[in-house]
Amino acid sequence: METRLRLLLLTALAALAGCATTGDATAPAAEPPAGTGSPTVIVPQVERRQVRVADVDAEDWEVGWTLGALSVEDFEVNPVYGARFAYHISEDFFAEGLFGSSDAGISSYERHSGSGALLSEADRQFLYYSLGFGWNVLPGEVFFGGKRAYNTALYLTAGAGSTKFAGDNRFTVTLGAGVRILLNDTLAAHLDLRDHILDVDVFGSDKQTHNLEATFSLTAFF
Repeated sequence: METRLRLLLLTALAALAGCATTGDATAPAAEPPAGTGSPTVIVPQVERRQVRVADVDAEDWEVGWTLGALSVEDFEVNPVYGARFAYHISEDFFAEGLFGSSDAGISSYERHSGSGALLSEADRQFLYYSLGFGWNVLPGEVFFGGKRAYNTALYLTAGAGSTKFAGDNRFTVTLGAGVRILLNDTLAAHLDLRDHILDVDVFGSDKQTHNLEATFSLTAFF
């Protein structure tokens, strides 16, 4: 009985083994597990924003007109007008020439003492010129709205020249700082603060004076 049971089990195992080896050869192959096939390439659909950057003309010369206010020490604050020109040596440095004219007005001594005029009308003219250099310390951009950006530069200047005032030509040192905004590929706007340092002897002895000037300039590259 036990022998027959063994034979029956062996016969069943043999039949199962034959079925496994003679299976349907046309059956489809099993698909590879997820994650082992080629990855799907996703092409991003990014809408590029069109940005137009002002291109400065290849020429390095800049010239324009200035208008502002000049405070002559011990005198009044009066309008000043003039001209400026510059040669851009590199992206960081430039040479600059300035010319300006203003009227000193009435001195504080004349106003409070009630005495006669210290200077004639011609001697009250404050006429200066200066030659110097500038350094573009901080280039950058300024934005107006969401679609307009303008190139800018914050710069420092130093120069020397002469000032005709109170009947004499006086050596003058000029120190300043300003910001330049490129409006397009030709025009630029400037805002400047300057100190014209010179000796004046209107009140009987030489005195070093600081004459502060604030100007707006519109210049063109050529």
